[in-house]
Amino acid sequence: MALDLKKFISRFVEEAREHIKRLGEGLDAMSRDSEDRENINAIFRSAHTIKGSSRMLKLSSITETAHKLEDVLGALRDGSLHYRPELGNLLYRGVDAIAVLVEYLAKSGDGATLPAVDEALCASLAQAATGEVSAAVARPSGIDLATDDAPLAVESTSPPAVTPSTLAVTSPSVKAKLNTADTVRVRLAKLDELIKLMGEVVSSHATLRQRLHDIRLIEYDDSPESWEQHRARLHHFGLTLRDDVQGQELLMNELHDKALIMRMLPLAMVFDSAGRVVRDLAHSVGKEVECVVIGAEIELDRQMIDKLSDPIVHLLRNAIDHGLETSAARLAAGKSPQGHITLSARQDGGWVVIEVADDGAGVPVEAVREKALRKGFISAEQATSLSDQEVVDLIFRPGFSTSAIITDISGRGVGMDVVKQSIVDDLQGEVTVETRLGAGTTFALRLPLSLAVMRVLLVEVNGLPFGFTAQYVDELIRVPHEEMLTIVERNAVIIRNEFVPVVALADLLHAPKRLVKTSRSQTGTFDHGMLLVVVRVRNEKLALAVDDLLDERDMVIKPLPEHMRRLTMVSGMVITGRNELVSVLHAPVLLELARKARGQTSRTEAADHAEAQGTAYKILVVDDSLNTREIEKDVLEAWGYHVTLAEDGMDGLQRARAGTFDAILTDVEMPNMDGFTLTSMLRQEEKYRDTPIVIITSREKEEDKRHGIQVGADAYIVKGDFEQNSLVDTLRSLLG
Repeated sequence: MALDLKKFISRFVEEAREHIKRLGEGLDAMSRDSEDRENINAIFRSAHTIKGSSRMLKLSSITETAHKLEDVLGALRDGSLHYRPELGNLLYRGVDAIAVLVEYLAKSGDGATLPAVDEALCASLAQAATGEVSAAVARPSGIDLATDDAPLAVESTSPPAVTPSTLAVTSPSVKAKLNTADTVRVRLAKLDELIKLMGEVVSSHATLRQRLHDIRLIEYDDSPESWEQHRARLHHFGLTLRDDVQGQELLMNELHDKALIMRMLPLAMVFDSAGRVVRDLAHSVGKEVECVVIGAEIELDRQMIDKLSDPIVHLLRNAIDHGLETSAARLAAGKSPQGHITLSARQDGGWVVIEVADDGAGVPVEAVREKALRKGFISAEQATSLSDQEVVDLIFRPGFSTSAIITDISGRGVGMDVVKQSIVDDLQGEVTVETRLGAGTTFALRLPLSLAVMRVLLVEVNGLPFGFTAQYVDELIRVPHEEMLTIVERNAVIIRNEFVPVVALADLLHAPKRLVKTSRSQTGTFDHGMLLVVVRVRNEKLALAVDDLLDERDMVIKPLPEHMRRLTMVSGMVITGRNELVSVLHAPVLLELARKARGQTSRTEAADHAEAQGTAYKILVVDDSLNTREIEKDVLEAWGYHVTLAEDGMDGLQRARAGTFDAILTDVEMPNMDGFTLTSMLRQEEKYRDTPIVIITSREKEEDKRHGIQVGADAYIVKGDFEQNSLVDTLRSLLG
């Protein structure tokens, strides 16, 4: 009886993918250390295994390619051949070709239809095994991982052995997409646990059906009994039903957790092909780049994995084309000729943080500022007032690019806005960027573990329910009315040494008022002040005043229908137990709306006061809280001062030394260098020996005040007693 080889195909594909991954990692390691004998032995064994397994299944094109690859690796292993970059490029091409064939096999499931071997590539590998490498054939390939027919396609200089109709051979333009998976492997034991748990859920449902029967008996029971007896029966029924519901809730939570674990996939599904993507993109623009992958074992929900390819590719493309310099430029700057990109992942509580870091030139802040002004993204007034971080964030605007020319890699005005839309809007995450001129840039993507079920806080505003996903909620607090501060005609509170702006959520949403019953927070007995939902996006906070807290629990967030996708303020919908649809608000958009509102107010007041002020003094504000910096900046700009911000004592000292300021405002408790130390060091600088220095802090002990004066401060303002007029009056008296 003939052996049916088809049933072994899937097992071969899984095994081959593992060996292809090892080959790619091994070639990356070889480019860094060509003398690592253990590494050469390991990748030789992988090529040998692919050759042997494919031969048993009569997959001749895979067998032949792996055989030629094995010959070259064997020559490297026995020392008859020595590694050089051209040889490395040819070996990468061999691995890519095998990957194409394996993925084609995975799609078709039939080895009989496997495309013919690439004769030119095999000839080049055979020639290389003897010590000769053809530069033309060793040239890196373009790649296209975006087709449905195969996750990886290779561009060859010779006539392709695989036709465009079968494997979508790429055009000369460089396209890239990281691998994703369309299947999930689950251990049988996990399935058994899930089935067992489903049995318990079914049993729990039978108990609830019994409770339905019990309430009907109570409803239709016409036997004579007193009201007290009837109420006692109802009370007992209520307690029993509560216990049953809580039990089923525990089962449902366990069922959800186990099902979610089964959907989790390692980021290796996306990260493993990053090295190949970086290599080909780098060679297409004539740069030397090494890609290091860290944390590929970190797991995410498969739904998240599927949507990560495009944003990560955009970030890699941006790093290669914009971030990293040419070898000549790097040598001139005292760097190694080879650029470095690190793609890493780590777990941070209920989040996964993915970072794409390069050691390039950094984001040219002034070039971004100038381009944004020229394209009309910002006004001339904004161009001078925006902080460096705010300027860097402009790169996420649609259509923004600092590239001098349009290329296949970047400069087409697309990319970074796609990253923001994918991560923030589609995946409910955050995007941050840190950059140092001449040292490099790091993009950080902060993502929830899953979108299937998320913790949601439900609140009430003007009788309407709204939700917030837990990852944006920093805390829920009640603040006495007398603790509210009024700064630049807007409200703020102090929460742990930090000014936090307060905005009524009803005002931001323009929510209509509805006739509703009085909530607990509105009754005299329970009225302990304002109920505030403090939301955080990156380092910025906003306190949203709401009427009442309705609920907090795990809920299924349903995406908006297509015709409502433009409602950026709403990230999705949830359904309550009363079958009521509730909008889940998108915290980043709320912060942006609040920022625009206070920016317009500040600019109006600044225009009113600047003329009366006369001389526009330069003020340095030093505080590790973004909110506090921005509030103090708004106050000062409203009175015509020019303000520069620093995020900690060390940053403040560097900015003070780099420029000249008429006065300095500083917090005390800051990382890297506290305000007392900063004040003391500034007094040692000749140009700041007599410059007014004002300490603004929540420390109110007399010993702290004395310490501030001893190190050289001219004034000490406690944040709890903060009033904008007192700050302005203090500055006026100190500046004369």
